[in-house]
Amino acid sequence: MSGIKNGRRPKAKILVVDDQMAVALMIVCLLTRAGCEAEAALDAKKALRLAQTKAFDLIILDVDMPSGFEICSSLKENPFSQTPIVFVSTRFCGDDVQRGRDLGVADFIKKPFEASDFVPRILSLVGESAMA
Repeated sequence: MSGIKNGRRPKAKILVVDDQMAVALMIVCLLTRAGCEAEAALDAKKALRLAQTKAFDLIILDVDMPSGFEICSSLKENPFSQTPIVFVSTRFCGDDVQRGRDLGVADFIKKPFEASDFVPRILSLVGESAMA
């Protein structure tokens, strides 16, 4: 995020990539209520297009999606390699975590998650100090 303007901190911009619409919308709603600007992509094509055309502070990626690791690899390529990515998944085995680390993933969150844990964890990654 950029600096403070007019005495106000700009909203964190977060891209949520999940092929389950209900989950994507729930995450967007949680983040919006916490004061973030959140946008959902339900497939790889839209996720890559949005990441190429908009500046996001964080990308939340359901790695269980078809080609989830490949989506992450594409997102980490220039020019968006500086955008942190958080994996969310219903499963995390040692190999998945290692692949994520090799790709430079910022964090791993297991689904299902509690909103009371998820939101502060995401806000800490984008530099927000408290929920709105």
